[in-house]
Amino acid sequence: MLVLLDQTRLPAEEVELVCTDASALVEAIRSLAVRGAPLLGIAGAYGVALAAARGPRGEVDVDEASIALAGARPTAVNLSLGVRRAQTAHRAALAEGGGAERAAAAALAAARRLHQEDAEASARMAAHGLALLDELLPGGGHRILTHCNTGALVSGGEGTAFAVALAAHRDGRLRRLWVDETRPLLQGARLTAYEAARNGMAYTLLTDNAAGSLFAAGEVDAVLIGADRIAADGSVANKVGSYPLAVLARYHHVPFIVVAPVTTVDPDTPDGASIEVEQRPGYEVTEITSPQVTVSGAGGGIPVAPLGTQAYNPAFDVTPPELVTAIVTEEGAVSPVTAEALAELCDRSRQVTI
Repeated sequence: MLVLLDQTRLPAEEVELVCTDASALVEAIRSLAVRGAPLLGIAGAYGVALAAARGPRGEVDVDEASIALAGARPTAVNLSLGVRRAQTAHRAALAEGGGAERAAAAALAAARRLHQEDAEASARMAAHGLALLDELLPGGGHRILTHCNTGALVSGGEGTAFAVALAAHRDGRLRRLWVDETRPLLQGARLTAYEAARNGMAYTLLTDNAAGSLFAAGEVDAVLIGADRIAADGSVANKVGSYPLAVLARYHHVPFIVVAPVTTVDPDTPDGASIEVEQRPGYEVTEITSPQVTVSGAGGGIPVAPLGTQAYNPAFDVTPPELVTAIVTEEGAVSPVTAEALAELCDRSRQVTI
């Protein structure tokens, strides 16, 4: 079985969600009980191992589970990469004649390696990101604006963009973490504020549409976000609301920095227009939903719009590379962001891995 922290119940409750098969994990991914690009990759790999351990038909069951897991959320490239990594290990063990038990062990070992690698990558991203902040903003006292959730809840370590802010906090160089609420599911309010509070950080929550006034008042030194997929040209898919922040940052001459592992760069996606953007249910916008609330809306929540209202609810938006100051990875930072620089970074990462 696979035990997860159910993120849909935070911050009110810390509840463990137990997945006894791959189908339960697929539902957990779709419901956002487990979320965040790096963690989805880890969960996907463990899901393959879970299917391998339980499946009576060996490879057939694992392949079916792998397809379902990889397709649970289409935008985050790490999910399919994690699934493929564990699936490849499983197939290789079967091909060597090791039998179902040894193949299941190989899939589990691959998932555990990925988990450890992500934790190590998180620490290196934090170091590179903090160095970049100090280079761009000498003197410390950083006031960082972030969007959605990019901390330990999305990672095998301490996160991506949040890990940089946390490193600044520990070094005495974080003056304020501005936390976008991140409508409609409030991952900033529910999750990032939760993590900031647990770490004793100075933070302030704001509605998404208040960010512009913060920039205008000169209260933001840098924007740090994560990424669910980075196209080969440097276009960045992240939680919806990220693109408007990039536009604001450019207008106000504020660095806009993306922090993500190299695995989030997808050479097979040529540009931003090629990124499939997940569309979420409309009731997430027309209702206030939570596990603690059950009323009469279609999604089981409190209606905040007239019955029958149509809602536009993309889970992500895409920021073009010309609006991105730098992409920080575990292998270092890319700035300016170009297709050539990203390709060189990915090549260097593969050589290190080999």
